[in-house]
Amino acid sequence: MSVDLAQPVDGGASDEPNFDPYAAAGGAGSEEGTDAVFTLTGGDWDEIARELASAEEGEPVEERIVVNMGPQHPSTHGVLRLVVETEGETVTEVRCGIGFLHTGIEKNLEYRNWTQGCTFVTRMDYTTPLFQEVAYCLAVEKLLGVEEQIPERASVIRVLLMELNRIASHMVCIATGGMEMGALSAMIFGFRERELVLDIFEMITGLRMNHAFIRPGGVSQDLPPGAVDKIREFLALMPTRMKDIEALCNENPIFKGRTEGVGYLDLTGCMALGITGPPLRATGLPHDLRKSQPYCGYENYDFEVVTWDTSDSYGRYRIRMDEVRQSLRIIEQCLEKLKPGPVMIEDRKIAWPAQLALGGDGMGNSLDHIRHIMGESMEALIHHFKLVTEGFHVPPGQVYVGIESPKGELGCHAVSDGGTRPYRVHFRDPSFNNLQAVSVMAEGGMIADLIVAVASLDPVMGGVDR
Repeated sequence: MSVDLAQPVDGGASDEPNFDPYAAAGGAGSEEGTDAVFTLTGGDWDEIARELASAEEGEPVEERIVVNMGPQHPSTHGVLRLVVETEGETVTEVRCGIGFLHTGIEKNLEYRNWTQGCTFVTRMDYTTPLFQEVAYCLAVEKLLGVEEQIPERASVIRVLLMELNRIASHMVCIATGGMEMGALSAMIFGFRERELVLDIFEMITGLRMNHAFIRPGGVSQDLPPGAVDKIREFLALMPTRMKDIEALCNENPIFKGRTEGVGYLDLTGCMALGITGPPLRATGLPHDLRKSQPYCGYENYDFEVVTWDTSDSYGRYRIRMDEVRQSLRIIEQCLEKLKPGPVMIEDRKIAWPAQLALGGDGMGNSLDHIRHIMGESMEALIHHFKLVTEGFHVPPGQVYVGIESPKGELGCHAVSDGGTRPYRVHFRDPSFNNLQAVSVMAEGGMIADLIVAVASLDPVMGGVDR
């Protein structure tokens, strides 16, 4: 702790064991009450006494200011509180304060059946909802032992949606990071491109975010008519929109001055702290789970793992821009791989009805399925009722599944006790792990650079405080 000087020292300090700093400061305990006034912020009394004595002798007293930055959305990306100690404009120490959302998602999963869990996990990192859904469903399918039974069309749709989501997430990162540096045009461009993706999501899933569209065994329904054409229009438009952002930022001397060498974190630091995603690839290491531990058939797609070698905020920006282009390549291949077929596993004990169509009441009902369970088969009605209200049983065991989200490795650890509800589900969210690097990246730099360093990690606090 420190002592803040309200006025120059006017005498009264002493090294004697019984020295009273309040009396020396003319506060409580002073008979005269006419000396200089100090504001003591706590700490060891002997240390405070020494500082006062050194100030009396004309020696400079270290002036440190501890401030709370956040929680607020601009600069701290939501409910992130940064406890920052500064000397002037220089950051000497920074600590992350988390835990302000109190969503309790992981605990809530223990009171819902396995399929209902999709509705919860999609809300963690709200910029990458489909990645949480895929990681969770892959873990459930691994516990069930049905990985090889997932229809190919369902896997292709999962990859298609994840890569669209990757583009939307990167656009949010570039938009918000630009805004925090004062580049408001970057924010406008980034959110403009994100809207294109959200329009596609709304057409396919019915929602712009928090979809609960990926289900254990496949997806909730097939692509609607016109979805493929809309995606092809996006593929044709997005490259031209990317040029707008690159023309604004790539060689902009102000943008480069704010990002080059800022938030430096080399490979050694990333390995020590468990940092993944663009911050790791910006050190030159081509680590991507889509290549090293393929899932959902990623081994059948042709794309490159983008790296940079600057280990700074500028390199992370360039990686995200290049990864958008790689995602566009993968989406094109997804459209080529879309062959007619089922989108839900055939096992009726697991599969929820996925042959959905918009009913006359505006709800997504499969009319043939409703006709069957309501008018043709009592057994089918009973089965449907049990599946929806109780869910399916998952064999006892525990698994871990990791996938490559836009922010890094997203892992799902699921534990089953043999019932219809999870015993425990825990996520390794990359935002949580990557935030460990804030102090290493920011200490010794300027306060303004702290904002850029945090933005380059692209944290979302919904994933941090689950």
